Amino acid sequence: MRHADIEPASAAPCRDASQERKAPRIFYRLAKARDGADQTEVFHHAVMQGASDYYEQEAREAWAAVLPRDGSAWVARQALYTTLVATCDGRCVGFLELDLKRARVESLYVWPSLARRGIGSTLLVHAERMLVEQGADRVDITASLVLADGLENRGWRRVREEWVERGGQRLRRWIMTKSLAAVET
Repeated sequence: MRHADIEPASAAPCRDASQERKAPRIFYRLAKARDGADQTEVFHHAVMQGASDYYEQEAREAWAAVLPRDGSAWVARQALYTTLVATCDGRCVGFLELDLKRARVESLYVWPSLARRGIGSTLLVHAERMLVEQGADRVDITASLVLADGLENRGWRRVREEWVERGGQRLRRWIMTKSLAAVET
């Protein structure tokens, strides 16, 4: 899995392109245990900064507190889910957790300053290909308000709205689905 389609972002964990005179390269692969610490930071910053236009501060704090800010929690999740990561300069800048048996994306997070540059979409493309190879004909996700509109624009369908409680806070999200079809390449 390899793709390089983003512009440099100085606030992101990628090196500044002006120093190297070329755009940073994003690579996609299966997660390794060493990615756990980076996943923690991507998750925390995506929730606290990336979701700030969609959820109040208290709701984001409750959401971010769902998992300890410790890489071992994400390493443990790698044993439960097929985890794909997007890396820049060897550091995880985005990740997707996939439950292959349930044909379900469990989570998708991208470093906030790199959002809306195709990283999450590319992770989804790789996940969808994996599911098609497993014989799945659809994929499901429970999407935050941050993701829902973008997913809908990419062929996902809203099934129903739901509210989840986290640390005494109610967060709105959408159950969404997408039909998959094998594509000849």
